[in-house]
Amino acid sequence: MHRKFLRSKIHHAIVTGSDIHYEGSIALDPDLMAAAGIAEHEAIHVWNVNNGARFETYTITAAAGSGEVSVNGGAARHVQPGDELILATFCWLDEAEAAEHKPQVLLVGADNRTFQRKAT
Repeated sequence: MHRKFLRSKIHHAIVTGSDIHYEGSIALDPDLMAAAGIAEHEAIHVWNVNNGARFETYTITAAAGSGEVSVNGGAARHVQPGDELILATFCWLDEAEAAEHKPQVLLVGADNRTFQRKAT
């Protein structure tokens, strides 16, 4: 049997932009993605702390060191620049894998460039 577990979480990410006319996705600074172990084109859950909106999209990379967190396509209607987001990815694990699993959790500063790892 497999169960679904949190794989990575970026907490306190601040929306820097949105583009309703872009074809979709969330653009993230690749430094942030690498620190959280998130791959380009990976599915990601987006939870808006400001308005309660919750949706799933996929990641694309923004410019390195930019601190960009930009929501695109129809999902752009669920955010405003300055909104605080929680971004989460999940994985399916069997019992043996689950016993050893530790998710990557990042607490991000207001600039989306600084972060600290949270012990899990």
